[in-house]
Amino acid sequence: MAILIISGGMDKDQLAEGIRRGDPTRDVRIWPESGDVSEIDLAMVWRAPHGELAKLPNLRLIINMGAGVDHLLRDETLPDVPLVRFVDPNLTMRMSEYVTLHVLLHQRRVLDYRALQAQAKWEELPQPGANEVRVGVMGTGVLGRDAAEKLAMLGFQVAAWSRTAKDLGDITCFHGQDGLTDFLAQTDILVSLLPLTLETEGILNRQLIEGLAKDGLLPGPVLINAGRGGLQVETDILSCLDDGALWATSLDVFEEEPLPSDSALWSHPRVVISPHNASISDERAVCRYVLDQIKRFEAGEPLDNIVERSRGY
Repeated sequence: MAILIISGGMDKDQLAEGIRRGDPTRDVRIWPESGDVSEIDLAMVWRAPHGELAKLPNLRLIINMGAGVDHLLRDETLPDVPLVRFVDPNLTMRMSEYVTLHVLLHQRRVLDYRALQAQAKWEELPQPGANEVRVGVMGTGVLGRDAAEKLAMLGFQVAAWSRTAKDLGDITCFHGQDGLTDFLAQTDILVSLLPLTLETEGILNRQLIEGLAKDGLLPGPVLINAGRGGLQVETDILSCLDDGALWATSLDVFEEEPLPSDSALWSHPRVVISPHNASISDERAVCRYVLDQIKRFEAGEPLDNIVERSRGY
């Protein structure tokens, strides 16, 4: 099985070395030095240029080196072979770290204290306890479930919303369009970890934001998006921040990446920005995962985290 690595961000040489170290018998190639493409039957990809995978006539398996597959699924020439997305405990842990950090940042009013610090002003602000703050998590996959559980352990009132019905034990779950209104109405801090699909594109808009709780103990609703940039409508987020429909936001993903230098998000005092690094894939973990999936594939065993293309994740 010849493996082709196509990576638009990760260290390709380190990935290749990791695969060779784990299994010296593997023929590993780095795009665009693909050699005889008829010999390639597995592709490890991250943001692969559209059309490149279609050039591999004997491709049998694609492994996406991240959790999000929307870029791949927009490739109209994508071969009809099994597509696996990367899910790993390290990836999950790092996302939960990010979500917990930013929920606490807003609950403890860090932005306000930073502003007071800049004025050399000593002032105590009211801060509700975790048990008085309602956090809603949109998306109940591996990442969303773990983040919700971690927040619940800290004492937050946690609820979750998904497209279809899910059971997260003690965490209250809502689903579908009918459940979205009730979910939002009891949410002070909204965390979005949704995949990007036709149904979720642009879902974080003014209409949704205006549905968030207005009776919370924080000065206003908070939005945290570490899912995909295409989920959010940034003009709506900015206008909601300016008119008070939204109190603050933490954004790790954007409609256009890198975020343009002239974006008003950079300078807004109620916006926290990070460069799409809430949960980055560790090359060592990726290599371990890929080698395990290869073994499963060659043994005819079920693969992990197969993407259902009709659902978009």
